[in-house]
Amino acid sequence: MPEAAPQGGGEMPRRAAARLDLGAASHVGRVRSLNEDRFLVAPESGLFAVADGMGGHAAGDVASSAVVQALATIAPAASASDLLARMKAGIASANAEIQKVAQARGTVVGTTLAALLIFAPHFACLWSGDSRIYRVRAGRIAQLSHDHTEVQSLLDRGVLTPEEASLWPGRNAITRAIGVQERPELELDHGLLEPGDVFILCSDGLTQHVADREILGLCVEAADAQGACDALVALTLARGASDNVTVVAVRYLGAPGAMPPEASVP
Repeated sequence: MPEAAPQGGGEMPRRAAARLDLGAASHVGRVRSLNEDRFLVAPESGLFAVADGMGGHAAGDVASSAVVQALATIAPAASASDLLARMKAGIASANAEIQKVAQARGTVVGTTLAALLIFAPHFACLWSGDSRIYRVRAGRIAQLSHDHTEVQSLLDRGVLTPEEASLWPGRNAITRAIGVQERPELELDHGLLEPGDVFILCSDGLTQHVADREILGLCVEAADAQGACDALVALTLARGASDNVTVVAVRYLGAPGAMPPEASVP
């Protein structure tokens, strides 16, 4: 269920709201005592997010909470570009707040972020760090985000093979995070929605234990978005859950009045 959602106010969107099937689940895992993950499910504003407070640093939960709380205050936008601008402003505000906490404590404080924006028929993904965004479409899974990690950089340059990367000592070191730099470092991808699209947002607590093909399989088998989230977290827990694990699932059912995806297939 949603942890937070924006309240009313502001200019209402000049389009019918998208029909969405939503799910979310978060667990502290089998090893850690504190869950530093936070998530947002806010269909009213078209915003969905997962934030993972930086492990090993002080106040990781403060950082992830700051980002989610800032995004939860965003009111419905008038256009896709307006929603993106509001999103970026919210992240900038959270980044400044996290930096104040870091300065007061004299340490590094930060959080990853994986965010999905929906303003039908458009979607956008923004991310920083190694929390991921996947899309399942037509029986295939694609990772839309690109990890901001040292090991991913070595893979991109051909220095490491995927097999070597899985054993690399610094594979968990991230190269970007909200709150670490004066300005938030974000990457953006965007596109058009298709009925039946399923977006999975997750912290790396999931992907440390569950392969992409398994994420695809559980999404296809699940009766709904919440079922997919529950199954993914359960599999992670069964495999030891060495970190906090959080999953948000968003299935786009189309515009109001449209046939459901399964009914549109001849």
